[in-house]
Amino acid sequence: MSFLEINSLRKVFGDTVAVDDVSLTVEEGDFITVVGPSGCGKTTTLLNVAGLQAPTSGSIELKGRDLTDLPAYKRDIGVVFQDYALFPHKTVAENIAFGLKMRGESQSKRDEVVEEMLSMIDLEGYEDVYPHQCSGGEQQRVAVARALAFDPDLVLMDEPLSNLDKKLRQSLRTELKRIQRETGVTTIYVTHNQTEALSMGDKIAVMNNGNLEQFADPKLAYEKPASPFVANFLGQSSRIDGTLRTDSAPHVQLENGAILEVDVREGFDDGDAVAVFLRNELVSVTENQPADVNAFTGRVAEVDYQGRDVIYYVTVPDLDVTVQVSGDGRGTVYEAGKKVWLSIAPEDVIYTASEGRTGDQKHAAVQTSVGAQ
Repeated sequence: MSFLEINSLRKVFGDTVAVDDVSLTVEEGDFITVVGPSGCGKTTTLLNVAGLQAPTSGSIELKGRDLTDLPAYKRDIGVVFQDYALFPHKTVAENIAFGLKMRGESQSKRDEVVEEMLSMIDLEGYEDVYPHQCSGGEQQRVAVARALAFDPDLVLMDEPLSNLDKKLRQSLRTELKRIQRETGVTTIYVTHNQTEALSMGDKIAVMNNGNLEQFADPKLAYEKPASPFVANFLGQSSRIDGTLRTDSAPHVQLENGAILEVDVREGFDDGDAVAVFLRNELVSVTENQPADVNAFTGRVAEVDYQGRDVIYYVTVPDLDVTVQVSGDGRGTVYEAGKKVWLSIAPEDVIYTASEGRTGDQKHAAVQTSVGAQ
């Protein structure tokens, strides 16, 4: 028996289908990230699991117990909201102890748990402080402590870091993972941030237009995306469409006749229409022609200097596309108009079945190497 089972979940608002036949299985102790663009259905899915919305159809089971029609207060689920939703008139200690108080725990028990929670979130001495006296990061940690204080079966987090600056988000990502590892509580974390989703999740669920596009290990989702949407949404890539040819040297033939050599993967056949994705960090840029099989000349159209890194937009006539390439901003920076060579190894070329294809095996993808080259 799986810890959490979401089966064929569907939620409709009038004529709008917010969540469409979503199913996934969560094991106890997992940290699951749910990622996708605004309006993709990720928060609606979370609210249905929390019991704050009722599904139109489908079922939700936690530890073998059907939660579908159960009120939120009977689900034993902790929730951390985007705006933290702390009680402004209550102290930090009172906020953390609120769930315990509602469950009838004694004052001594509440004091004991509050002390443990404050130690875990590194806010000892904040018992009598009010939320408005706390920074955004401190409020976020208090909200997490409140969700964990009553020892829930499951914790749901809805974009809890989205209101914080980049540096603080990075720091608190580490803190949240530490807290989850220490407590072992099963967690579902909703975000629109791809970096958060990839770095934090034991598994990642990618949603789009109410559908679950892929549910997998983050590395697998990045290296073997199940659809063009997943390939494009996770990471920075340039897309080219073509036809897979498996005779002689396996390659993708583009409409203009150019070819990209690739590794063949199970589930693809000769003549399949495919969407090719060239990851920014897997494409090399040099002044001189390399010996690689996938080498194409182009001209730098734009330069996006970012300090440590630089993004080049290179127009490549043979590929009939402008390719984004990640370069080392600490070395030589090529100027707009510069003629350069781009290359990528066959095993680093990602491809998926083009839109409209069906079948489980048609969503395979070429394995790539993660990291800059």
